[in-house]
Amino acid sequence: MAREPWDLAFTADPEEVAALRRIMRLHLGLWGLHDVTDGAQLCVSELVSNVITHVGAGTPATLAVSMNGTRLRIEVHDPDTRALPTLMEATSDSEGGRGMALVDGVADRWGVLLRPDRKVTWCELETRLTSPSGHVDEAGVTRAEALLGFYSGARAVEPSQSRLSAALAEEAVIDVFTDFLRWLRAHGCDEEQILDRAQTRFEAVWVRGEL
Repeated sequence: MAREPWDLAFTADPEEVAALRRIMRLHLGLWGLHDVTDGAQLCVSELVSNVITHVGAGTPATLAVSMNGTRLRIEVHDPDTRALPTLMEATSDSEGGRGMALVDGVADRWGVLLRPDRKVTWCELETRLTSPSGHVDEAGVTRAEALLGFYSGARAVEPSQSRLSAALAEEAVIDVFTDFLRWLRAHGCDEEQILDRAQTRFEAVWVRGEL
């Protein structure tokens, strides 16, 4: 699966945070990285809020998202090279200092890069990917991959006529459907749309009398 870097310019205002969170969830869904979505959304919220609080509302900024190996990398760029984020030990009654502590707790690592014209605050989240272009390592997805290869060259097999064998076969079919749904979701596909297309194709075949 190709996961091309992307970036989005925005204005650092409180009302923009929710929209950026939604965009992050959408892109991670397309990338098949559902397991880090909540953490990524939290990091986006805190990094953007940090710009609003310490640089100022209305600051032009950029959200950049990419893969660094199997890690998800999130960057927020802003033009102020003086206001550096600091990790503080925020107590229960602290009014500030919690943002980077939350990022530090969720992300695998984070840091700040200073450029001539901007500051880049970044963090990286560990995913369950086994390779940058692969999918999340999950038993159901792995079985579905094997079945895809099997179906491409398998011959039809006559089912047994016993009730027990028929019941076991039905359970196996349910397992297969479940695994394929997992495979579709892991690859960023719309499983409901695929199911609708499969149902339509099945009904068309039925009408033509090919079943």
